[in-house]
Amino acid sequence: MNREAKKGSAELLILALVEERPRHGYELGTLINRRSGGALSFHIASLYPTLYRLEKRSLIVGRWLEQPGQRRRRFYRITPEGRRVLAEQRGMWGAFLLALVRVAGVRAVEP
Repeated sequence: MNREAKKGSAELLILALVEERPRHGYELGTLINRRSGGALSFHIASLYPTLYRLEKRSLIVGRWLEQPGQRRRRFYRITPEGRRVLAEQRGMWGAFLLALVRVAGVRAVEP
């Protein structure tokens, strides 16, 4: 998939997944890849800068957790401001996708 399109959707994807429950970075990358049927994949090295930006903007909050037998991981959860931005982005992306359907005849294709 186009790098710019992926970059533009990264915030929406991350916010949507941490809205469901707190998650760590590796899990986010894995879920994006799996739920998109492999169409979207983010290298972990590119996900973390996005997580840091979202945290700096107070859209998510990270907390280090240690679980027995596992290494320490930073779990992220969405903030009230993050929920507001997520709703806004969902509306924007929905309008954009509808415009693509109307103008370019874009249709979703199941793999």
